[in-house]
Amino acid sequence: EEFLLEQMKQLNLTHAKNCREARSILTGRCEQFDVILLDLSLPDKTGVPLISDITKLCMNTPVIVLTSYTDFAFGIKSLSLGVSDYVLKEELTPISLYKSIVYSLERKKATLELEDSEKRYSDLFHLSPQPMWVFDINTFYFLNVNDAAIVQYGYSREEFLSLTIKDIRPAGEFAKIKKIIDSAMLTGRLECQCNNIHRKKNGELMRVDTKSKLIEYQGKKAVVTLAIDVTERLNYIKAIELQNQKLKEISWIQSHIVRAPLARIMGLINVFNDMPTADEKEKALKYILLSANELDIAIKEITNKSNMDIESSSSQSC
Repeated sequence: EEFLLEQMKQLNLTHAKNCREARSILTGRCEQFDVILLDLSLPDKTGVPLISDITKLCMNTPVIVLTSYTDFAFGIKSLSLGVSDYVLKEELTPISLYKSIVYSLERKKATLELEDSEKRYSDLFHLSPQPMWVFDINTFYFLNVNDAAIVQYGYSREEFLSLTIKDIRPAGEFAKIKKIIDSAMLTGRLECQCNNIHRKKNGELMRVDTKSKLIEYQGKKAVVTLAIDVTERLNYIKAIELQNQKLKEISWIQSHIVRAPLARIMGLINVFNDMPTADEKEKALKYILLSANELDIAIKEITNKSNMDIESSSSQSC
């Protein structure tokens, strides 16, 4: 307490005589304490069992061990048990104790922020409505997949993690991706958008737009990928293009095949009354009838094409 008061203007120190009393004070109240200073030899518990007891009780509160033991191996082991720092009493000074507390608090704060960031990433990854996965850039094996990928591709999570990204592509498609990855390995950068063909578990092929980025995942160089199925969209665009082509054909029929007999009919009608003989009028009527039949055939062809387009659109909509 004297050491701490040399460095701090305000201090609220709670003292426990043994482990049992410490547990009574800390149970349900760990968040009220900024740091726990733990003597390694208490009357009712010592060593590893004492450390384990306190660190498990207050996982988010830094625990600094104060001890006379100079066993370096034990000090390392205590840190692996969740202790923030291991301080020898013989070397303790006001400034060293204060620095240990400040460093432990800052380290714990950084750890909590990192855990929170990782949780947010995990939530974004697993709750994404679009398929996402992470794969090892060296082996190409999947390291993680989200629920949307499992639903879209039909593999279970365990099956996915036994596959490589090559296994979800038809033959010949992987070469394009490997070329991009090889380039990323050389430059250390990967941030690309590609259009690919993927294969589901049932063998069905689909066109996907993928967005990929190089990341560090569980100590490995990896790539996180977002995959959007664009098969339906591309089919819709293809249907529109086909529809436009048929409309062009209808337009050509209207402007050429329909207009020719219609122009003849209109011309013959204009001169019909001026024809002097019955033979000329009869011949003109035959030309009018012939042109009318041509016009009728052209109109039927347009109608048939229009009906085919309507039926095709209906079946695609279904």
